[in-house]
Amino acid sequence: MLEVLVDEGRVIVEGVNYATKHTRTGQTQRGSQTGGIETVEAPIHVSNVALVDPETGRAARVGIKVEQVEKDGVTTTVRTRYFKPSRRAADAKAAKKGDKKTDKKAAKAEKKDTE
Repeated sequence: MLEVLVDEGRVIVEGVNYATKHTRTGQTQRGSQTGGIETVEAPIHVSNVALVDPETGRAARVGIKVEQVEKDGVTTTVRTRYFKPSRRAADAKAAKKGDKKTDKKAAKAEKKDTE
């Protein structure tokens, strides 16, 4: 992630959303040409970005565990983020066992993983 635009609710992610920008051709003091057609990374909405699970290196869904912790007689609420297990991994395990219903799903998941 390159930049977060908080006011707009958007982020700029490296290598994701390229836009072609046409700039006017000019000259610098040294005499070199500037301008022309440039590709610039454009912002995308925050809802289209997923967190990456550090164990698998893939995008994953996230859950929040809420716990009540008592320390020195004071109860505080602690919220911890955890990555939910992938359904694709569960489908691949079931296919290895020989479950016929998930064979097609597992084949598709493996095909996506190899790409």
